[in-house]
Amino acid sequence: MTNGSPGSFPSAALDWLAPVEPGVVLAIGRPSAVTANRLADLGSRVLLSDKSGSAVRATRRRYPSLQAVAAAPDALPFVPCSFDQVLVAQGLHLLPSGLVLDEFARVLAPGGRLAVLHTARDDSVPWVRRLATILREYDPDAMTGGAELYSVASIAASPHFPVVEHRSFRLWVPITRDGLLEMVSAAPRLSVLEQADSDRLLDEVGHLYDTSARAPEPLLLPYSVMCWRAAVDHSELSAAIRGADEGFGINFPW
Repeated sequence: MTNGSPGSFPSAALDWLAPVEPGVVLAIGRPSAVTANRLADLGSRVLLSDKSGSAVRATRRRYPSLQAVAAAPDALPFVPCSFDQVLVAQGLHLLPSGLVLDEFARVLAPGGRLAVLHTARDDSVPWVRRLATILREYDPDAMTGGAELYSVASIAASPHFPVVEHRSFRLWVPITRDGLLEMVSAAPRLSVLEQADSDRLLDEVGHLYDTSARAPEPLLLPYSVMCWRAAVDHSELSAAIRGADEGFGINFPW
């Protein structure tokens, strides 16, 4: 089962992550597109970078207000100091942390910030804990995670981002009985169970829903929206940061 929320995150989280003044933002990876689009609505000029050309085309179709380019996050084709903010949503753990943090620092302008967010289920709620117990009878790794959060430690370990601030925001997402059964059925390892096991699992999950929800209201699936921000420190870069007079760069069509 995935840890990403099907809904958006609270406005307070966006306000905390957004640049103090609307600026030029580089969003890394297609998963950042939803948040990037909201930053664009607040007045920032946003460029999304993804190493997949198909992801770039899909982003352009879905979010016409965003500019998008195909580029690897550890080899960004931008001159130094091009952006006021670099945004990574739901994907820092998938990146080579040392290389990308060096690149993020290089393309950030003095005073610029790295903003990272990750939305994960809050499994401390009693009915969610009971759901996890049921699922782990069929898949011991169900509703587990942690790589996403461990990856954030690399920011504080980087000399380019010496001070990391953190805030968490609560998000409640309504989920119907059918929606919960569909979510369970779609989990990779649970979706390939033998029919008898699958039927028994869904019966147990359905019973959990029926005994936990207060009809006609749906259950609320809790999420924690975890946000980090860190101002760049250029003093540890191997060479002075300055705009290139020559060489390859991308001109923004703004």
